[in-house]
Amino acid sequence: MGRAARRPIELAVIVPTYNERENVGRLYGLLEDALQGVRWEMIVVDDDSPDGTAEFVREMSIDNQNVRAIQRVGRRGLSTAVIEGMLATGATKLAVIDADLQHDERKLPEMLELLRSGQYDIVVGSRYTDGGGLGEWDSKRARMSQFATRLAGLVLKSDLKDPMSGFFMINRDAFERTMRGLSGEGYKILLDLFASADPPLRFAEVPYEFRTRQHGESKLDSAVLWEYLVLIVDKLVGRFIPARLLLFALVGGSGVVVHFATFAALYFGLKSTFVAAQTVATVVAMTTNYVFNNILTYRDKRKKGWSFLTGLIAFYAICGIGVIGNVGVANIMYTEKFTWWLSSAAGIVIGTLWNYSASSLFVWKKK
Repeated sequence: MGRAARRPIELAVIVPTYNERENVGRLYGLLEDALQGVRWEMIVVDDDSPDGTAEFVREMSIDNQNVRAIQRVGRRGLSTAVIEGMLATGATKLAVIDADLQHDERKLPEMLELLRSGQYDIVVGSRYTDGGGLGEWDSKRARMSQFATRLAGLVLKSDLKDPMSGFFMINRDAFERTMRGLSGEGYKILLDLFASADPPLRFAEVPYEFRTRQHGESKLDSAVLWEYLVLIVDKLVGRFIPARLLLFALVGGSGVVVHFATFAALYFGLKSTFVAAQTVATVVAMTTNYVFNNILTYRDKRKKGWSFLTGLIAFYAICGIGVIGNVGVANIMYTEKFTWWLSSAAGIVIGTLWNYSASSLFVWKKK
C-alpha cells in the first residue's frame, strides 16, 4: 500500500512510565479493546526504569507497529515525559494515561467523540464529577488530593473540578498553543496546561472511578507533593523569578541557621577557636545546602552514589567563588559610601545568583 493511501494516526496515547514492566503489556491489551475502529498508537516514555520497562516495550513493538518506546536517560519527571511524548507524534488527538491500570481506558472513546465535536480543546477524566470516585483510597490520601485540588485554585483559570487528574485527552493545536508556556515541573501536567493556556482551554469532564493498582508501587509520596508545590509557585511567580531560584534561596536561608547553630555549638559549647568554629560551620552549612538542594530544588536531577560526592566537591568550589564575589561586591559598595546594610544585601544577591547559576549548570546540569 502506498504512503498516500495510508490512514493517518488520529490518536496517540502517551504513557509515562517508571518501573511498569508488569503493567504495560496489559495496558496495551485494554487499549486495543477500547479503541477498536480508531487509528491509534501507544507511546511509552520511560525514565530509564531499572526493571527494563523500555526494553519490554521495544520487544512489544516488534509485533505491534502502533507501539513505540522513548527511553530517557539522565532525566526524570512525569510532566516533561508527557511533553516529549506529545512532541514525538503527528497524531491530532493526544491522550495521557498512567501505566498502573488505575485510569479507566474505556472512557477514551467518549473523550475522543467530545474532541471530534469541535466544542472542546481538552477532555478530562474526573474523579470529582457525578459518577466519578476515588475507589479504595484511604482517608489520608483522599484528604491530600482534596487539599491539592483546592490549592490549584490559586493558578487555575477555570472551574475544573479535578485539576489533579493524570487522565485526559487534548487536541494537538491546543497543546501547541500552550506548550511554550509550560513549566514542566513535577507530576501534574494537566494543571500546568490549564494554568499556562491563553486563551483558557475549552474543556469537558468525563467521570470515572479510580481503580486499584495491579502491580508495582505507587509514585505518590511526600516528594511528589513537594514538586506539586513547586509547580504552584512557578505558576504564581515564575514570570518574575524562577521557582528554582526561589527554592535555592530558601535552602540558602536554612543554611544560615545551620551555620550559626554549628558555630554556637563549637565556639560556645566546645570552646573551639573562632577560626575553627567558623570553618567547620561554613563546611557544614554548604553540605546541608547541597543535600537539601539535591533532594528538593533539583529532585529531577538528583545525584546518587559517586556522582553525589563529585557534585558535592563541585558545589564547595562554586560556593567558595560565591563567597569571594559576595565579599568583593559588598566591600566595593561600602567603600563607595553605600550603607552597610545595602552593601551587604548586594553581596548576598550576587553570591546567591552566582551559586544558583553555576550550580545549575555545572553540578546538576540544568539550564
